[in-house]
Amino acid sequence: MSDIQDITKIFGSNVFSQRLMKERLPKETYKALMKTIQQGSSLDADVAHVVANAMKDWAIEKGATHYTHWFQPLTGKTAEKHDAFISPTAEGGVIMEFSGKQLIQGEPDASSFPSGGLRSTFEARGYTGWDCTSPAFLKEDGAGNVTLCIPTVFCSYTGEALDKKAPLLRSMEAVSKQAVRVLRALGNKTSTRIFSTVGPEQEYFLIDKEYYDARPDLIMSGRTLFGAPSPKGQELEDQYFGAIKDRISAFMKDLDIELWKMGISSKTKHNEVAPAQYEMAPIFSTTNIAADHNQLVMETMQKVALRHGLICLLHEKPFDGVNGSGKHNNWSLATDDGLNLLEPGKTPHDNEQFLIFLSAVVAAVDKHADKLRASASNPGNDLRLGANEAPPAIISIFMGSELTRILEALGSGKAATSDGQQFLHVGVDSLPPLPKDNTDRNRTSPFAFTGNKFEFRMVPSSASISGPNVVLNTIVAEALDLIATRLEKVSKKDLDKECQAIVRETVKKHGRVIFNQNGYSAEWVKEAKKRGLPNIGSMVDALDHMSNDSAIKLFGKYNVLSKQELHSRHEIYLEGYVKTINIEARCSVYMTKRLYIPAVVEYTEQLATTVASLKEAGASAVIQKDLLKTVSGLLDNVVKKLAVLEGALSKAQTIADLATQARAYRDKVFTAQASLRQDVDALEDILPSHLWPVPTYAEMLFKL
Repeated sequence: MSDIQDITKIFGSNVFSQRLMKERLPKETYKALMKTIQQGSSLDADVAHVVANAMKDWAIEKGATHYTHWFQPLTGKTAEKHDAFISPTAEGGVIMEFSGKQLIQGEPDASSFPSGGLRSTFEARGYTGWDCTSPAFLKEDGAGNVTLCIPTVFCSYTGEALDKKAPLLRSMEAVSKQAVRVLRALGNKTSTRIFSTVGPEQEYFLIDKEYYDARPDLIMSGRTLFGAPSPKGQELEDQYFGAIKDRISAFMKDLDIELWKMGISSKTKHNEVAPAQYEMAPIFSTTNIAADHNQLVMETMQKVALRHGLICLLHEKPFDGVNGSGKHNNWSLATDDGLNLLEPGKTPHDNEQFLIFLSAVVAAVDKHADKLRASASNPGNDLRLGANEAPPAIISIFMGSELTRILEALGSGKAATSDGQQFLHVGVDSLPPLPKDNTDRNRTSPFAFTGNKFEFRMVPSSASISGPNVVLNTIVAEALDLIATRLEKVSKKDLDKECQAIVRETVKKHGRVIFNQNGYSAEWVKEAKKRGLPNIGSMVDALDHMSNDSAIKLFGKYNVLSKQELHSRHEIYLEGYVKTINIEARCSVYMTKRLYIPAVVEYTEQLATTVASLKEAGASAVIQKDLLKTVSGLLDNVVKKLAVLEGALSKAQTIADLATQARAYRDKVFTAQASLRQDVDALEDILPSHLWPVPTYAEMLFKL
């Protein structure tokens, strides 16, 4: 569709939305379904059957022939098995049917998805269950197929969660329950349910498909395992928010249309810091819908890019030496009657409700920083976190000068004040005064308060946002639980005093996690150590913190993840790390043997021939000899380092204990591959461009 004059008609056109349900469902059925969606009450089978029939009729009208239970297994991707609406008749024909039972429950094979020991290969049965809080939608593909997608959870025959969504929904229930308790204790009698909300910004790279197809490392691993720096990188700082090229703009236009049709509120688009890097940001929605939408965003980006002869790279660090990609997870809490519980108002110093919820977040992040760090771990993020492009591996909170001053005053028992609405005067008479936010922004902070929400900036660009938000919701639920228990014990006349005590004690006990300065600096690493803040440098170490006794107690208490489910995820993600580094190492070996060494050998042969010819002609061959010596020396290094890599890889592959194996891949295999890269990249800087077997950084990043 090229005509986007009326976006209001496009937006949500492929969503079985609340508006459509109200139009197409009987009044009582609609009310019953809304009660389930809004209040969490159970869904009657008769209601489900009516909904299924209406959903089917709508989908068929839009061209759908199949439906699928769309779920999010522990691969971090999405999964779907398509079934046609057809049902045979006695006369040999078919009718189009879709029952309530088919809507509510499906039975995909669970044996071939990662389960971390929750399922054995011979135990294949698994179930998908309809998540009616996330609307059904239609997916259109390039072949013209239209499929009705029903968002679902995915669990084993014995009831354990095998997906990302079930724990997320559980965590949303947990934080809602505890937040309502706090509001009741504070005198709020109108809010009945609390929703965690998220607006996940998505960073990504685009490169020409022709270059991608010539890079086995990008195809196999999603990142360049080799590559000398381009003569120009991001040092001129001219890419960020720069004018968008026509080819990229055409992609972004089509991307917006596809996302809008699925009800995804793609709002913002711009050039990011690195060359060929971009960002898309949506409007906030409830966390489970935001998680669904972000999975669709990533999938749609890749599909639409192909239509434009492009490849969308979602890896956290596809190119060495330029900024990698992340996902900024903007998180807040909202009531069912429209209140943002992290809204400070004009006078945050006397906004008791805000200060209590702010204290809960501060306490939660400080107490469970290790779990937040683990939730943002994957192999790609190990290449990104801690560099001068992304938050450090140390979890800290940026609060801004005014809120920090207020909290410090309250923490010391002093009266606090706020400056009220401030305005920025630019010094040009024709420009009006600009209203200032109550905090600045800090790009170096992993967890920053940005006005009325917290921005968790560590989330990997290729990962589901479900895991980080499961942790956020659960740790804040625990903090709110402790606060509610205290507030419920005091009389109304002592309520203000107890609130002040809670804020004061939070600042004293957990204020160490607040840091407003440069998180990239070496000084902060030393200071964080003095404060006792954890500095977890790698995914392998971080994962241990999601299956230890503290995690088991926390997630078990709020029925978010059982001990078995936590251990399964630890095993799955650790095994995923091993497999990822194994693929990268094998690809490095393949490229070195099949591409780089033959190219270098050909060049040395040419140089040797030239030296011999010059010598025979009586001419000087000093330059050629020196060049041949340099290239031959680097080639010798490559061959030696290749042997080291192959040896480390072979040894790591035989290690039986998964944790020991993962550390071997991190400490031996990964480092051997990185060492090999140094000499291959040095050769790239020497060899003629016509002999170099793969596209260079300069070509991939700047030829768009």
